[in-house]
Amino acid sequence: MSIDNSRNGFSQDSIVVAGVPEHFNLPWLQAIASRQFKSRGLNVVFDEVHGGTGEMAKRLNSGDCDVAVVLSEGCVAALLNGVSARIVKAYVDSPLLWGIHVASKSDIKQLHQIQNRRYAISRPGSGSHLMSIVDAAERDWPTDAMEFVEVGSLKGARLALADNSADVFFWERFTTSPLVETGEFRRLGDRAADWPAFVICATENMVSKRSADLRLMLEILNVACLELMQSPDACETIASRYGIELDAVRDWFKITRWNTDFDLDRNSFESVKRYLCRLGIVKEDSKTIDELCWDLSIGNE
Repeated sequence: MSIDNSRNGFSQDSIVVAGVPEHFNLPWLQAIASRQFKSRGLNVVFDEVHGGTGEMAKRLNSGDCDVAVVLSEGCVAALLNGVSARIVKAYVDSPLLWGIHVASKSDIKQLHQIQNRRYAISRPGSGSHLMSIVDAAERDWPTDAMEFVEVGSLKGARLALADNSADVFFWERFTTSPLVETGEFRRLGDRAADWPAFVICATENMVSKRSADLRLMLEILNVACLELMQSPDACETIASRYGIELDAVRDWFKITRWNTDFDLDRNSFESVKRYLCRLGIVKEDSKTIDELCWDLSIGNE
């Protein structure tokens, strides 16, 4: 078994899955820990990415990972802007709820005050970047002169808000709940996306050369997602593992639906594309949504 240094030291026969270290990805970790992939002959490794969508897009494009769990809007934007990969499956069907945060010591007390402030983003093209623009557009604020401060990760955003090098930060509201509870962040409100939260994206090499392995891996993942949704202890497990207050987890769990099939809702991706075009993030004449997808339910494009 040879080691490929370009893949962060993972072996060439492994399937490297990139994803954020957050509660949405618990089914992956549980399937790996219980050897559900191993028992079916698959060497699946979950590589935690702290930089979010922008970093995962880079890894997909360079081949540093085979598969990534990516925000829908960030994935569609990345693929339309040239990242070489395909959407192969919806992962979380329910929309993501973004918290709008400032430092607790900030002079910003109300949502209208975030206009013309400095937005912390993990990377250009990330969900924190795109949803900042979506929010401003929904409030009928001009978006062409918005100021963004690249901070790399949630950790970077914490530092940026604390030292006043950025003012506002959009991030998944339940991930940041512990920071709100301790008084580090103040949450001004929420912004819900109008499309499914996460999709699973695979490199062109993965879909063309290892399609059977990809399908098998995701079949196993579907079972793990269903088991978590049906587990009576799911909320307690998530609260303990991720340090989130139990009542907040229960609220989140009620509105969260993992996908357990292989249907690709192209209409939702079309909605994302239309919005991205409206905001000038992608071009109208870019690839079609069909060109971004690989349909594993029938084994071909």
